[in-house]
This record gives sequence, C-alpha cells and structure tokens, in this order.
Amino acid sequence: MDARLDIPACPTDAVRTLREQLGVSDAVAQILVRRGLHDPEVAQAWLRAEERHDPSAFAGIDDAVALILLHVRAGSRITIHGDYDVDGVTSTAILLRALHTWQATVDHLLPDRQADGYGLTHATIDRLRARGTQLLITVDCAITAVDEVAAARAAGIDVIVTDHHTPRADGVLPDALIVHPGVCGYPFRDLCAAAVAHKLAVAVHRAAGGDPARADADLDLVALATVADCVPLHGENRRLVREGLGALATTRKPGLRALMRVSRVDPSTMDATDIGFRLAPRLNAAGRVARPDAALELLLTPDEDRAERIAEELDRHNADRRHTEERIRFDAERQIAELGERPAYVLWGEDWHSGVIGIVASRIAERHRRPVLLVAVRDGEGTGSGRSIPAFDLLAGLDACAGHLLRYGGHRAAAGCTVAADALPALRAAFEAHAAAVLRPEDLVPVARVDAVVAGIELGLELAEELQRLAPFGEGNPEPSLLLPACRMLDVRPMGEGRHLRFAVHAGGVSARAVAFGRSELPDGADVAVDATFSLTVNRWNGAVEPQLQLRHATAPACAAITCVDDADDWEPALRAALTGGAPSAYATLAPPAARRTVLDRRGQGLLGTVAALVASGEPVLVLTADTASRHRHLRGRIGGFTLASHEAALADPALRAAHRHLVLLDPPAHPAMLEALHAGSADQLVHHAWGPTEEGFAGRVHEHLHTLREPLADVYRALRAGTGLRDALRGDGERPRHAVLAARLLLVLEEAGLARVDRVALTAELLPSGRVDLSVSACFRACEERRAAVADRATPPLSPPREPVAA
Repeated sequence: MDARLDIPACPTDAVRTLREQLGVSDAVAQILVRRGLHDPEVAQAWLRAEERHDPSAFAGIDDAVALILLHVRAGSRITIHGDYDVDGVTSTAILLRALHTWQATVDHLLPDRQADGYGLTHATIDRLRARGTQLLITVDCAITAVDEVAAARAAGIDVIVTDHHTPRADGVLPDALIVHPGVCGYPFRDLCAAAVAHKLAVAVHRAAGGDPARADADLDLVALATVADCVPLHGENRRLVREGLGALATTRKPGLRALMRVSRVDPSTMDATDIGFRLAPRLNAAGRVARPDAALELLLTPDEDRAERIAEELDRHNADRRHTEERIRFDAERQIAELGERPAYVLWGEDWHSGVIGIVASRIAERHRRPVLLVAVRDGEGTGSGRSIPAFDLLAGLDACAGHLLRYGGHRAAAGCTVAADALPALRAAFEAHAAAVLRPEDLVPVARVDAVVAGIELGLELAEELQRLAPFGEGNPEPSLLLPACRMLDVRPMGEGRHLRFAVHAGGVSARAVAFGRSELPDGADVAVDATFSLTVNRWNGAVEPQLQLRHATAPACAAITCVDDADDWEPALRAALTGGAPSAYATLAPPAARRTVLDRRGQGLLGTVAALVASGEPVLVLTADTASRHRHLRGRIGGFTLASHEAALADPALRAAHRHLVLLDPPAHPAMLEALHAGSADQLVHHAWGPTEEGFAGRVHEHLHTLREPLADVYRALRAGTGLRDALRGDGERPRHAVLAARLLLVLEEAGLARVDRVALTAELLPSGRVDLSVSACFRACEERRAAVADRATPPLSPPREPVAA
C-alpha cells in the first residue's frame, strides 16, 4: 500500500452553495470546503488574495522607525544582522536597500553557519563594538537572544529586533524595540522575516517623507523568502506571494534575472514551485556550503556581469551541495541497512557537512517513515539535525534524551542539537526507546489527504486552469490532491533514463495521460483497479498547452461494504424477497409525488467519481439500478460505503428512500412514471441522474428480460414435467441462476394460472391437470405484459437478454 487516504467529510450543501455562488467547479468547491472555506464571502476573499494590513498595526513600530531615522540623520553606523538562509539574506537586502535610499551609513553582518552558528552571539557583539556600530537591527533572528541583546545595550549599541520566530518558552523578551508579528499584535501572525522587513521599510519611507510604495520594488524578495521559509501561504502571505511573483516576472534586479537564467526558470510562467525547487536552493547553497554574503551580493549588485558570475558561482555551490547531500544520504542508507528496521534512527558520520544534514534527514524521514536524527561529528562533538513524521513530536523526543545532549531546540517537525561524540550510542538507544513507546504501527504508514473526489471526465485543461485560482501553493496551501477512484493505469513506460514513468489512466470511460516521478513501477493492467491521487497542472511545452496529471499515491481500493437491499449471494433468499413483493403494479398506478427532491443531472460525468464524491461527503447514499445482482458483482471491490437497490425495491419502500439524502440513478428507470415516483421527497434531498448510453441499453435489456415471461415459463413447465425439482427448474441451466425476480414472477404465474400447486416454504411444486391455459388469467402475467407494452409504446426496441455491465 502506497498510503492511507484521508478523505475529510465534505457536506454537499456547502459544495453546492460555493459552486453556485462563486461559479466554480464541483472539484474546486470540494477543495475549498475541505480547507475550511465554507462561507462564500470568506472563500471569495481567499480566492482574491487581497488581504493587506498597514505597518502601523505593529505595536511600537513608530518608536523603531523614529530610532532608525534618528541614527540616519546623525550619520551613525547602522548594522543589519541577518541570517544565512534565504529569509535572512532577503530581509537584510530589503532593509539595506531602504536605508541606502536615505543615505544611511549602513552595513551588514551575516553569520557563517560553520564558524558562527545561528543568530546573535556574544562574539558577534564584540565584532560590532569593534567596528563602531551604534544601531543594531536584527532580521530573522534575536527574539530569544535576551542575554546577547543586553550585552549589546551594555556596550552602548541601540538595538531593534525584527523577527518572526517563536519567543522563549518563559515569555522573556529582549530589552529592545521589537517588530514581530506575534509579539506586537499584528493582525496576521505568519509573516516571514522578509515580510516583516518589508513592512518596516514601508514605515521608514513614510516617516521620512518619501513614497511608501517604493518598498514594493522589493516584493520579489518578499515572495522568494515567503515560499523558501515555508510559512503558511494563507492570509496576507497569499497576496504577498502573488504580487511578488508578478514582481519577479518583471524584476529589474540583475541578480534575480541572472539567478533565473542559471536556474532555467521562465519568468513569464514562474510559480511558487520554481521558487521552492530552483531559485531558493541556489540562494541557500551559499549559506550551506560557502558564504552567505555571496547570495546577498547577488541580490544587491547593479552590475549585470557581476550578477552573472555570482549566479554561476551559486549554481556551482548548489551542485556541490547536491553531491554532498547524495554522498551523506548513501552513507546514511548504508547505516540503516546495517541497523535493520528500527522505530527511529540516529545516524552519524565524521565527514558529514552540518549544513546539508537537515536536507538528508528530511529525505530519509520521508522515505522510511521514521523520525530521523543525523549528526555531523567534528573534533569530538556532533551537530545534529532531525526531521520527523506527523505522529511523532521531535522536540519531545529530544526532551526525553536531554541527559545525553549538550544543547538542543526546535519544534515538533524539525529540531537541532549538539552532542558529545562519545554519547551518540546512548543517544541512539534512548531516542529509539522513546519512539518505540509512543509510535503505533499505523503511525508509520503515510497519510495522503484528499481534497476532492473526481471523475475521469473532469480532469481536463479547464479544471487545470481553474485550479490556478487557488495558487500560490506551498506550506499551509498544498497543491490540491484529486482522488480518482478505481482507475486503471495502462501502457506504463519508462522515461527520464528510467527514473520516471509515463502512462495512461483510465476512469469512467475516459483516458488521460499522466506521469509518475521517482517511480520505477506501477500496477499496470486493465483488471487492476486502484484508488489514485493526482495533482493536475497546466503543462506548457514548445507552444503546446495541455493538462498534466502527476501521480502522488496509488493504493488498492479500501472500500467499505455495499449494502444490498434486494440482492444476496444465495439465490433462495433473493427469490423469497421477490415473492414477498408480489406482482409488479402497472405504471399507471404510480402517482406523481406531492413533493420533489432536488434533481441534479450528472449524466456523462462518470459513476465511480460521482458516487465516491457523494460517499465522501459523509451523507447517506442510495444507488438505484435495474439489476442489483449484476451491479453488485461489478462494483464490489472497486467502490463502497453506500446502499444498492433496484428501482422496484426503492419504490416499494418509501422509508428506504427517506433514509438516504442522495439517490443516485445509475440505470434509468424503465418508464417516466417510475422516474417521477422516485423523485418523491423533500427539496433538501437530492436525486442524481447518473446514467449514460451504456446504462440505458443495459436497463432496457434488464427490463425486457424481467417482463418477458412466456418463453421462460414454458422452459420451467417442461422441466417440472421432466421431474426436475422446482428450485432447479426456476434457477435455469445457464452459467448463472435465472434472475431471482424473474423466477419469482414465473412461480406466481404457475400458481395464478392453475398450472401447479406450490409450497412456498419448501419450494416444491405439484403439477395440476390442465389443458391449454390462457396465461392472461394470471395477474402477474398481465402486469408484466402491460409494463412491456408501456415501454414499447415509447419506441423501445426489443433487446437481447441482459449481460454483465461494462465499466460504469
């Protein structure tokens, strides 16, 4: 099994309301509802992505701006202290550019990952005092640096802390002016550091008498950082990234243009994925394996040639990073093979690069579905970086091992630590023991969340383009996952030197092309049904525009049972149930309903996708068909979680219909009067017309078969005269037993026409003396003939006996 699918309930009323009021497709409405956007006004605002808050919403920002301008006008040395990742570098660049506008005396300090470590340190304070810094502005760090800020203040340095990280658990904050969305009461708490710096820059321009819109020239940097730092892409972040992507497409910064060239990113089609997987890794590579100042210089340089050289340097660093990452990953996988299966892994190496082990830990945790702690050992001390799985709190795991650690910190999903090399075996034992105590077997199975259940016919270019309204995608707003139930993957072929696959996916009579990245095999075959989740994007290549399905997960259908009202594997119970129902009534006796359900036309949309989406709503579903037994054989093992019944059974039992919010007419009823009667109900109940030409033909054959009694009755009578028992005579001699409803009607005619005396309990018959019999004396025979004639009057041609339905 590839993954366990998580399909949150999705009320159909909420979906329909969004579909009608916002003009979106059913799939997009499902996505919005499953992401908590039930209210049309809230959903519309989210789609517009226009949330905006003024910098004045930061409590105390005016004091910070006043202090900055005081030092600018005094000509004081101002230092921007950043960080070595994309967020820290872009934050530094944003404030440097803003302060240069006002001729400030400003420089910067970016710590070296290897030599300095993260954040503001006492050694850094000494360096700043030596260079004559009079105002220190931190970006992307220092909200927990209480002692270090105090040391800077004691050294005569004014301090402004701008950050977005979590403050200390004890609530103590640095004794400085602070600009922080979580600390300063800003209406949107999830800004990254670059967005905080951008807000501060807007406030500086405004207070200095300039145009605050000048800061928008750096929205390209804000978008880079927001995506790269994995802050949630909701609220104001959606607007910042959308506007920032537009700014990136037309940026005048030579460094960004050069970075896009070496990354092979087309500015006109760039999206958040390009930032996350092409631009950001190259900027981050500077801080991981070289010097972060190279990335900062790239963002600031006005020189095209210099920008080209730096971008190429970062591209080489990124290649080195990938090579280093691969070497560490191979070594880590070798250790895992030697250790065997464990509840968690602690792995270490003497020559591992501490700037890369976090990436490797993330990949190993994803592949093995285990918490992972990788430790780079140097000079008797190890620097560790851990990544977790959703069910395991990594920080709590390090808490449990605190006695074996020198220092540690982080959060549930990612954390870091320092450990003495000789304590590593004990750390491994303690970490594994804690994981074994808190993890269950099911926690180790990946969970794939489903955003929408769709039919094959929906997966076209129109939906692919509509899904772009939900972008940008990333943390907190992942690319939508579309479930295609019981589909088949055919014509599977390798591509990309065997690293990836391409194939055709078939569902609901529709075929679409798809790709599977990083997979070497798929369940290929016409008879292999899988529940598969896909992302759907617009693929533009060589002037062509087409939808592209990318496989995420594929698993055997984990179907709930189908509850059959009038079908059983045992033929006799089905026969007795049909006998209880008696002869069919004429269509003329079916009265039109006093109140009607809401009718939705879903014909041609694919049965499996339609029913699966309704079942996933969490509301009861009744599927009606012409032949329950055949449909049950066809559907079981592919889809489930609903009740299956014939049209006749549903008409005979109003309580059955009333108990189900949704009636899905898989096959059309034989006559308009039946259809009208099945519409009975209240307006808040729904009936879905889901049949197509194939189902029309099947239903017609079933109707003809179940109402044509003369020839099968003669067969039964001859068998009885030959000494065959009633059970066997009624069952017939075909590959499958004669339909139980037909058998019951034949038995009724035998009785009503005086041809036999029947014991319905023992299912035996005694033939009675008779001459030529007029079968019309049987009420059951007359009713079946009337039904056949009523359908014939609608120009329904005689059809062959029913056969198994083709794929619905």
